[in-house]
Amino acid sequence: MTLRDIANELNLSKTTISFVLSGIGTEKGISAATQKRILDYVRQVNFEPNRLARSLVSGYTNTIGVVVPSVGDMFYSELVMEIENAAEKQGDIIVICSSGHDPQQEAKMIRNLKANRVDGLIIAPTEHCREELVGLQADHVPFVLVDRYFSDLDTNWVVADEYRATEILLDGLIKKGRCRIALVTPDTGVSAITIRNKAYLDTMRKAGMEVDDRLVCRIRRDDYRADLVRTLDRLLGEGIGGATGKAPEKAPDVDAFFFTTHYLASEALLYMHRRGIDNTRFGLACFHGSPVIDALAPAMNVARIPLESYGSCAVEILLANKNASEKFENVHRILPSQIIMNNK
Repeated sequence: MTLRDIANELNLSKTTISFVLSGIGTEKGISAATQKRILDYVRQVNFEPNRLARSLVSGYTNTIGVVVPSVGDMFYSELVMEIENAAEKQGDIIVICSSGHDPQQEAKMIRNLKANRVDGLIIAPTEHCREELVGLQADHVPFVLVDRYFSDLDTNWVVADEYRATEILLDGLIKKGRCRIALVTPDTGVSAITIRNKAYLDTMRKAGMEVDDRLVCRIRRDDYRADLVRTLDRLLGEGIGGATGKAPEKAPDVDAFFFTTHYLASEALLYMHRRGIDNTRFGLACFHGSPVIDALAPAMNVARIPLESYGSCAVEILLANKNASEKFENVHRILPSQIIMNNK
């Protein structure tokens, strides 16, 4: 069925039908009764407008591109779901791309989405995405960064209050008498991790605690499972020291762990479980959370990232940017994390 078919059936002009289905019937002076008649009929016949044809007329595709490092990561799959829910409420659909943390793949996906005329993009960028973002700005393509941003680029972004959440988690461990707190963090330069790392160092020093370099554990992102095992072998004196065959140097008296990401926390708990290490002897805190954490360490203190707010804010900002009749002032949103103190 086409617009012409509907127009002939209702004895109205094709233009009138188009105005009503585009949501501008009132603006074009079409009566409420006529609009209702048209909308009732298209629902009755299950008419779906041709999205491509509408985009040629309006200049918009009602499509949002979403680029994340990994849809296999529970954090990003939940984020994508929240973005999709928020977009659907506005009558938009999303196209999801996963870069696999590969900068070249990320750049390719951003360029392909732009070439396919999405109305804008929501991006959880890798640390190597800066050049592509500058290109989007130059081409006046609306976009919003979520969960991380570039401090030297004026862009739209939505992030959590990483610093304050880290302070609260660490203060909870310190008040429990924990003073040998290991930082376990990926070796990436994205803003979220950088801020959490800085907050760890600042909070420890404010509490008058010396930061032992042996407790600052930067895990290789590209080989995190194996590197985490090597790191925990060293911290806890387990294993035989890997390829050297020597007993690993134990970091003395480690009594707590602060994980800057949920996936490192989950892998560490699995490590302890497999080796019969009682994780309740340590103070534990991390960002976000996972089913593994809930099952193996219910006493873990967690800062949950507000993913629902991430999704709704990002879509809201993107659509406001798209619909702005004048120059759009970039929006920066810092949202509070939900702090869950399971071990009070």
